[in-house]
Amino acid sequence: MNYRVLLPNICTSMNLVFGVCSILSSLSGNLIWGSIFILLALVADGMDGRTARFFGVASEMGKEMDSLCDLGSFGIAPGILAWQFVLHDYGYLGVAVVIMFAICGMWRLARFNVNASVVHGYFMGLAIPAGGNIVAMTTLLFTLTGVDPHTFGLAYPVIMAFVGWLMVSHVHYPNFKGDGGEPIYLVTKLFALVMFVGILWLGHAAILPALATAVFCTYAAAGILNSLVACARKG
Repeated sequence: MNYRVLLPNICTSMNLVFGVCSILSSLSGNLIWGSIFILLALVADGMDGRTARFFGVASEMGKEMDSLCDLGSFGIAPGILAWQFVLHDYGYLGVAVVIMFAICGMWRLARFNVNASVVHGYFMGLAIPAGGNIVAMTTLLFTLTGVDPHTFGLAYPVIMAFVGWLMVSHVHYPNFKGDGGEPIYLVTKLFALVMFVGILWLGHAAILPALATAVFCTYAAAGILNSLVACARKG
């Protein structure tokens, strides 16, 4: 048995294992673990590719397995989590948001695989692990701090739908690999700093979930601003 191949495949499988555990936890009403399992899926997702490249065993099959696991863990599991948390109270709108989020995640993954040899230096659209963890970490933060999203009216389903749209958008997100992507402008850095600190301050009662929420939400918002600045400078 080639253990160099087995190890990254185990990491990929753990991504899906954590995704399924998230769904089961959410359906049983344990939203805290439903959220945490999605974050753990992100850790496993980050390890499989690095492990495969380290051992020199990256393959097309591994890429396909990774995409399938990502759809379950970051497209479907967050939808189930959000449904159990609050979206079930919005009727057909909640159903539509859950379905839209999963479809956008599927579309994002397919487009990434097709454009992998074309798009370099940035991610076209918000990566699905980031999108799924925005849902998971905000749910965890709201649950631990006792924030009721109903008080914000339609904000929760609208923002979740917007996150789904970001995944299939043409907004450019930095991949932080230093391979010639678009620059991150000063105004974006300042905005990101203010937003990051603001989320930490608002969620200081649960500092670790607030930190995770700040990372993912700031990344999503900063990408939008940076793309707008880039378009303005080119115009």
